[in-house]
Amino acid sequence: MQFGVFTIGDVTTDPTTGETPTENERIKATVEIAKHAEEVGFDVFATGQHHNPPFVAPGNPPTLLSFLAAQTEKITLSTATTLITTMDPVRLAEDYAYLQHLADGRVDLTMGRGNTGPVYPWFGKDIRAGIPLAVENYNLLYRLWHEEQVDWQGKNRTPLSNFTATPRPLDDVAPFVWHGSIRSPEIAEQAAYYGDGFFHNNIFWNKEHVIQMVRLYRQRYEYYGHGKAHQAYVALGGQVFMHKNSQEAVRQFRPYFDNAPVYGHGPSMEDFTEMTPLTVGSPQQVIDRTLEFRDWVGDYQRQMFLIDHAGLPLKTVLEQLDIFGEDVLPVLRKEFKKNRPEDVPSAPTHDFLVKRHQAGEDPVPGGKEGSKAWEDAQERKAKLEAAAKEMENN
Repeated sequence: MQFGVFTIGDVTTDPTTGETPTENERIKATVEIAKHAEEVGFDVFATGQHHNPPFVAPGNPPTLLSFLAAQTEKITLSTATTLITTMDPVRLAEDYAYLQHLADGRVDLTMGRGNTGPVYPWFGKDIRAGIPLAVENYNLLYRLWHEEQVDWQGKNRTPLSNFTATPRPLDDVAPFVWHGSIRSPEIAEQAAYYGDGFFHNNIFWNKEHVIQMVRLYRQRYEYYGHGKAHQAYVALGGQVFMHKNSQEAVRQFRPYFDNAPVYGHGPSMEDFTEMTPLTVGSPQQVIDRTLEFRDWVGDYQRQMFLIDHAGLPLKTVLEQLDIFGEDVLPVLRKEFKKNRPEDVPSAPTHDFLVKRHQAGEDPVPGGKEGSKAWEDAQERKAKLEAAAKEMENN
């Protein structure tokens, strides 16, 4: 089980002091947060991708992650969103393979469509084609990483002829991909089709929706023959603010919640914590709430926390990380390990992916021979051939 923190990189005025960090201060604070996350024992640091105020999460995440790779040793560097809909798959293939080399494999990424509608026309795309863009662009990215010479033609970019993306992925193994979605079953299906992971960033959603989306992904993962449903790779999001005294946590966080750029001036903090995974309270309350997630989705591989948003000062965020390291992470690791079936895999690492590739056990997109998906495809093929033969005879 991996635990990580992710940032949306917002530059927000601290409602308790009226002070607003500069973009430079916010960027440098993000670096300190990532480094301290490794120091206290987190497994993953991830950054969002934005192209508009008030966010300074990098428009090109490999820039930040490459810088962090040089200043960290163990932590996995990831994206909370890579905008597969508006970014050129050729550039993504090359940027992230390059980062993979610099980080010695400590890289994975999360494909997503983002939550900012205007980003589509900014990059010459149509938001109404969001799902088709996600499907087509990832298919091309997948091929660029898995084939040395690619001939390709689609609807959303110029064709490629005998093209090789460089550098090639480290050890001939592409970075592991999580497909992130809040509300789109098509993305859960896409993750299952390729045998990739599914990140349900459920920070704004009720548990019933989370359960439904993860169940769909698990069912389809098994359908395509990548493993049993309970062996599929699942990641979840979460938000917390802690204090040793739960009432003090509520008192301190309320002004930040009430003025947050995403959900401020909306539901009350009490209603929001009731409906979503947001937990404001003591370390034990965070532990208890996080452990509930396993009851929702079964044993899973990665839990991510958002802790640096809404104008919280760097000092406070680092203190939150300290509480995690001292009081929360050791307990969560111990409890999530209990009664975990031996055949439930851990989150994929580069070493795991290399061994899987060398053993010839890479997932087959669309279903390997013998899977239910493969059997259904054979049945459809036979019916089409029979229909064609009947037409010839007539």
